[in-house]
Amino acid sequence: MATESTTSTAQSTGGPRDRLDRPLRDLRISVTDRCNFRCPYCMPRERYDEHYQFLKTAERLGFEEVVRLTRLFVALGVRKLRITGGEPLLRPALADLVGDLSSLRGVDDIALTTNGMLLAQHAVELRAAGLQRVTVSLDSLDPAVFARMAGGLGSPQEVLAGIDAAQRAGLGPIKVNAVVQRGINDHTVLDLIEHFRGTGIVVRLIEYMDVGNRNDWKPEEVVPSRELIERIGARWPLLAAAAQYRGEVARRYVFQDGGGEIGLISSVTQPFCGDCSRARLSSDGRLYGCLFATEGMDLRGPLRAGQTDEELLALIRSFWERRADRYSEQRVTLHSRAIPRVEMNHVGG
Repeated sequence: MATESTTSTAQSTGGPRDRLDRPLRDLRISVTDRCNFRCPYCMPRERYDEHYQFLKTAERLGFEEVVRLTRLFVALGVRKLRITGGEPLLRPALADLVGDLSSLRGVDDIALTTNGMLLAQHAVELRAAGLQRVTVSLDSLDPAVFARMAGGLGSPQEVLAGIDAAQRAGLGPIKVNAVVQRGINDHTVLDLIEHFRGTGIVVRLIEYMDVGNRNDWKPEEVVPSRELIERIGARWPLLAAAAQYRGEVARRYVFQDGGGEIGLISSVTQPFCGDCSRARLSSDGRLYGCLFATEGMDLRGPLRAGQTDEELLALIRSFWERRADRYSEQRVTLHSRAIPRVEMNHVGG
């Protein structure tokens, strides 16, 4: 575990900046590569069938290892944590990890990204452990469209039950993320927004991205955010709203009639790499600087080999100071299926 002197020394010297002068402020922690959905844009069923080899228990970081590494990231400037997967609620005793992370001095915010299927069972214990917010993936309320986008698993009703449970437990503000693909679910976007208008739940529409190597991404299936804004604004007039903090990934719009707000995440048509302060820790202990990274740095090996906190801090700092990732800004020139990229179920969205 990190000592107070280690933390104090790291903080007194200032957090690292990458080669584009971006600070390290956010850490996404993947706790499992497994998921109970088979969304075609992330884990298509034909590539992740019953014979697919997921990580074994010994290959995943244990909770004590996660907490130790997270403490070091906090010493280097991280203030916001997000627990991801795969589907993080498949990891047993996740509330125990949340409780340990919430006790770390310097952490301002702990959130969870989930598909919502198991959320109703765990919302109360997660809130009691210190979880503050949840983001729930829900691509459509139409049962047939939902089934197509979730690989035939789960239902909108089960996800909505999870959202209701999270709201009752005080996990908020709740955000609902929908990946929008042309010709697949874009015609159901207005119904999704209408359902949550006036509830305090923020719907965020995400441009379909070329994550990993297995989702057969096609640019023509991207629905640009500007097109979605036009569609939504024609029904409910909108006003652009200011970002709530530097590095916010979603562009905010509020309904003129007071019905709340929506967000647009436009990684394809309006990249936001310039303000990205996010690091990603995979469930097998690799550190990545980008959702579209081609490789990561192994932290599990040095951790289990007995390296000290000071040595691990030096590794993390040097990684961040070398970071120059800006894939979304370079997508046109870099996109190629010949270049292997980390899969999203390893590093979260």
